[in-house]
Amino acid sequence: MSAAWLIPLFTSLASLVFGNSEADLVFVGDAMQHQGQLDAARSGKDYDYTGCFDAIEPLISLADYAVVNLETPVSSPPYSGYPCFNAPPAFIDALADAGFDLFLTANNHTLDRGARGLRKTIEELEARKLAHTGTYASDSARAKSLPKILDINGFKIGFLNYTYGTNGISPRDGVVVDYIDRPAIRADVEAARKTGAELICVCIHWGDEYKLLPNTSQRHLADFLEAIGVDMIIGGHPHVIQPMELRPNKYYPEKNVLLVYSLGNFVSNMKTADTRGGALAHVKLFRGDDKKPVVQSAGYRLVFTIPGVPGRSNYRVVEADSVKDAAWKPRAAEFCRRARSIFDKHNIGVPEFKQ
Repeated sequence: MSAAWLIPLFTSLASLVFGNSEADLVFVGDAMQHQGQLDAARSGKDYDYTGCFDAIEPLISLADYAVVNLETPVSSPPYSGYPCFNAPPAFIDALADAGFDLFLTANNHTLDRGARGLRKTIEELEARKLAHTGTYASDSARAKSLPKILDINGFKIGFLNYTYGTNGISPRDGVVVDYIDRPAIRADVEAARKTGAELICVCIHWGDEYKLLPNTSQRHLADFLEAIGVDMIIGGHPHVIQPMELRPNKYYPEKNVLLVYSLGNFVSNMKTADTRGGALAHVKLFRGDDKKPVVQSAGYRLVFTIPGVPGRSNYRVVEADSVKDAAWKPRAAEFCRRARSIFDKHNIGVPEFKQ
């Protein structure tokens, strides 16, 4: 009799004893809703995002867990684009259907519809049982939610999310936004570790818009996060890509740190060469014989938004190299050329990911 049946049994037992040896994460940048996107998705009184993420879904499905920055409230009508964003619930349905698991809500547009809009966004996410972090309906809700430690293929990961600001709008009526504050971040990281997090991921809204390189403030804050032992630092807000690094931690050389200054836009209707697209970061976690989890490798893929036409087609996110439409192929090629010039020159240990 063949002993082949013992292999999956042994694998399952080993998983129970040691934890799974690998896990894959995907991070993307800013999921935005400008007026053009809303107009294209409108179907009578409703909104339909069919096809928006179909081309990119296979890349998202590669991961055990996928994270997106929700850069818009999802509140009650009327819906609107820049400068005061508000998207219909169908938008988060489309993102969830594409495979996203965790929605980041701490960004500069989170209070575009005030406290009511913040609470409504959380209600819509929770009604769909979608994980979220960064904003909270109250202090007690924050205390209940954090530390957010998720078990992903046996890796216990603490996720935290902060923003530099909220466009001058202050939280009211008891809602809470996690702003960048070093003592608070340190306390949150320590609490996550004490509660069992093996790895810490800080997703942070920072930097200068439209700048392809990080500013001094970003570099200093990244150094602080590295010094307190954060394992993954994932940035957004500039609306363009910025460099990525995977290397030994300067303060704890026995572990790696992944630093992504900006993933750019995941989906938007911004119009310059650098803002039409962004990067998808694919991250592999590994647990060796010593049972210690590490961020083993990371790579990127470039994505690009092809505009839709109201009443005919939605905006579509595609792999940037796959654009064949004659009107958009030259723009996608220019985006790729400029993004790769930055990554080729400045990335450390994060190559372009090939399937």
